[in-house]
Amino acid sequence: MRITVAISGASGTNLGINFIKELPKDFEIFVVFSKSAKKALKLENNLQIDDLFKDYKNITIFKDSNIGASIASGSFKVDKMIILPCSQNTLAKCSVGIADSLITRAFSVMLKEKRDIIIAPREMPLNTITLKNMLKLSKLGVIIAPPILGYYSNQQSLEEMEKFLIGKWFDLLKIDNNLYKRWN
Repeated sequence: MRITVAISGASGTNLGINFIKELPKDFEIFVVFSKSAKKALKLENNLQIDDLFKDYKNITIFKDSNIGASIASGSFKVDKMIILPCSQNTLAKCSVGIADSLITRAFSVMLKEKRDIIIAPREMPLNTITLKNMLKLSKLGVIIAPPILGYYSNQQSLEEMEKFLIGKWFDLLKIDNNLYKRWN
């Protein structure tokens, strides 16, 4: 399976990174960090992209400015895409069809090809413009799945909460997992 993981400039870049690390090792993973995501990664986690996936043979990292990358073409089949976290800027661009970066171009391609897409907006509170943008994308078949906790799994740590969220996103993408305790 091929999946694109786009990490845009909202707080919570660690969610995107941990999502990638939990993906099955036989997946072909394409990763794009926006310029703002790189800044958030440095500010929130004191990390740089070069530090993240050195030992992963199944990950290709693209620059967001590389709109000629393979994932920017519908003829290059990618099965699924998630934008995690999704900034309000990226959400707005996706909702009106602006494809001025690799993230928004890859999104546009996935949308036109009717492939599985999740957008995980990571801001609150949500204003009316943001809600309208999410509704518009939802009507187009995009799954809107912000990182909202469910407490029935009895998470005891931040790591367990993140695994719950990642497990829910995996469920939506039909990726088998045992990352969280399910409701009986």
